[in-house]
Amino acid sequence: MARLLKGKVAADALNEKLLERAVAMCEEGTAPTLAIVRVGENGSDIAYENGAVKKAQQVAVAIEKFICPADIREEDLMDIIDFINCNEKIHGILLLQPLPKHLNSERIRNSIAIEKDMDCIGDGSLAGLFLQKKGGYAPCTAESCMEILKYYDIPVKGKKVVVIGRSLVIGKPVALMLMAENATVTICHTKTTEEDMALLCKQADIIIAAAGHRNTLTAEMVRPGQTVIDVGINFNEEGKMVGDVDFEPVSEVVEAITPVPGGVGSMTTTLLMKHVIEAAEKTMEK
Repeated sequence: MARLLKGKVAADALNEKLLERAVAMCEEGTAPTLAIVRVGENGSDIAYENGAVKKAQQVAVAIEKFICPADIREEDLMDIIDFINCNEKIHGILLLQPLPKHLNSERIRNSIAIEKDMDCIGDGSLAGLFLQKKGGYAPCTAESCMEILKYYDIPVKGKKVVVIGRSLVIGKPVALMLMAENATVTICHTKTTEEDMALLCKQADIIIAAAGHRNTLTAEMVRPGQTVIDVGINFNEEGKMVGDVDFEPVSEVVEAITPVPGGVGSMTTTLLMKHVIEAAEKTMEK
């Protein structure tokens, strides 16, 4: 059985440090503050919002909620984001997505100031990640993969890494972050043949499964000695949450693997709070 790379363990270690930093700022008169902008009553949005609020309470980050009706006018939502951008007491923005179809998602997400874009949803933030420029923040889920590897002392320098998935949320950003750490990265996607994907995965030292489909990675595609990071969130016929990896068979082969749930997702909201605290510290420095 593979070693389990539990995200909660890594997150708890980081939470202690974040709490110290946040409390120190509060004592100096600055409370790290995150604005959560939600449009409508989508259940998954509310669940993520509740998780973020719970994590914020653990690390002394204040939350300002901006809950908008599902039929909000685009200009009214833009006005709300502009208000938050200009509010010096709010250090970060989390815009819950996807937005209702009548809204121009691209226009709205790109209206968020880069220094307050906590989850790298704007084009400017993504460009900064691509160019390795400081000032913006990486997508929290992609950064979670990197933090788990770091916490468990799994080196990436000089290693062969296969990323399955090419989304702007996880696949492409985590590939860029891995390359910045001097890994050799191959991206597989829906147009990669099954034969090529299996061959590339077997050659890899680390596999990051972020395709969004159950059983994307099976036992026939892995070998002993590998590390597998499972980013997927899916549900099987019994309603149980599972990842992109066929967990039981794969875990019998590889050296280390993240569980779902309890893996990458456990770290995501912690990194969101880390970004807010960093943004507040930058404000204090100015």
